[in-house]
Amino acid sequence: MPIQGASTMNRLPELTWENMSEEQRQLADEIASGPRGGVRGPFPWLLRSPGIAAHVQRLGAYIRYESALPGNLRELAILITARFWSAQYEWYAHRPIALEEGVDEAVIEAIARRHRPQFANAAEAAIHDFCFPMLETHEVPDETYQVALDALGEEQLVDLVSLLGYYSLLAMLMATFNIPVPGGKVPLKD
Repeated sequence: MPIQGASTMNRLPELTWENMSEEQRQLADEIASGPRGGVRGPFPWLLRSPGIAAHVQRLGAYIRYESALPGNLRELAILITARFWSAQYEWYAHRPIALEEGVDEAVIEAIARRHRPQFANAAEAAIHDFCFPMLETHEVPDETYQVALDALGEEQLVDLVSLLGYYSLLAMLMATFNIPVPGGKVPLKD
């Protein structure tokens, strides 16, 4: 079972199949056999704490593959969170997914430059306008909240807030353990 990115761990010793515990191997198998199709991104590092890794990967699987949020809104929120945290790995992993899900390239480029995009989609605008104050000030004005609630409904709004927390957790993990940008991409400038 290859652990993608494991050889580039510079803050922790390399994690290989041979030096993993049985619990780590079982979890690596679970992750690789699920919708992710491999152990990459933050998961080679998360495997150091199998209890946390198990819960994080299950929450992430729900958010990515089962959430009530439509794909374009989910991926837009992921990119907003990645850009807020300067989470290079998440940005580069999710940018092509966002394009596939129908997020306009001009919207993605504006977020990359830390500008507010011009939105053709009202729900995408509601996502953007909700995510930024939540991430920046940790609260959302009543009017912004109501616009988001009207656009998304209760279930999608709860999923959105949970997504922001989940991808913020991943961003902190990746910053702490210096998880490299995938495929040698040039990091975004701040």
